[in-house]
Amino acid sequence: MSGKLLRRREDRVGPETYDHLLEVRDVHLSFLGVKAVDGVSFWVDDGELFSIIGPNGAGKTSLFNVINQVYRPQEGEVLWKGESMMQLHPHQTAQRGISRTFQNIALYPHMTVLENILTGRHVRMRSGWLAGSIWLGRAKREEIANREIVEGIIDFLEIEQWRKYPVGLLPYGIQKRVELGRALALDPEVLLLDEPVAGMNLEETEDMARFILDVREELGIAIVLVEHDMGLVMDIADRVLVLDFGRQIAMGTPAEVQVNPNVIRAYLGEEVETA
Repeated sequence: MSGKLLRRREDRVGPETYDHLLEVRDVHLSFLGVKAVDGVSFWVDDGELFSIIGPNGAGKTSLFNVINQVYRPQEGEVLWKGESMMQLHPHQTAQRGISRTFQNIALYPHMTVLENILTGRHVRMRSGWLAGSIWLGRAKREEIANREIVEGIIDFLEIEQWRKYPVGLLPYGIQKRVELGRALALDPEVLLLDEPVAGMNLEETEDMARFILDVREELGIAIVLVEHDMGLVMDIADRVLVLDFGRQIAMGTPAEVQVNPNVIRAYLGEEVETA
């Protein structure tokens, strides 16, 4: 995809005086006394591919929901470019440049591929509902410009042949690409990917891995990846955070995490020590 369609990291404006692009500090989240996230801290830097792994129920998706403020933690803080996001609503985190996909596909099945991806541009549109319904002047120019961006994303994800198809009729692997495209349409600086290859076959997994790497390398978008496919994580991640029952038990490079005894014990179902 051309850098003219979505901005690369170096083309973004604004102060770059922060220590980390995204930072999670000592977050605690409980539901009726059950600890979903228990004192987790990490950071993500510009252009980094950071992965969060752990057994089922480890708190990975809950942590995503804290980052984009769907859940409010009882303790701790999430920082975006050095500023707290704790008073923001989810749409405001999206406006700042945090986009996500979902563990279960959350597309509009009766809308086309193009229409689904275009919904990801809504926080970047400025025309009101009245101007949009008349579709003249500024509203018309704005939609044409946003459709151009969406067409670039469709080309980038190699789904041109399905652009006018309702997504509900498409193969599962293509639907996953469409959801990635909708997240990219927000023009994010951080992309949260919640199990992007879950349920895919080997060929679909390899394709998605290629697109994830292209997003990072061609657009400079930082990625936070939650995934159960350990082969994928160890192949593409820069750093890995391991959770178990909401606790942080290890963090480091893929090579360091693979030999960490706490990680080995967690995946074998044994008791672990808090990192």
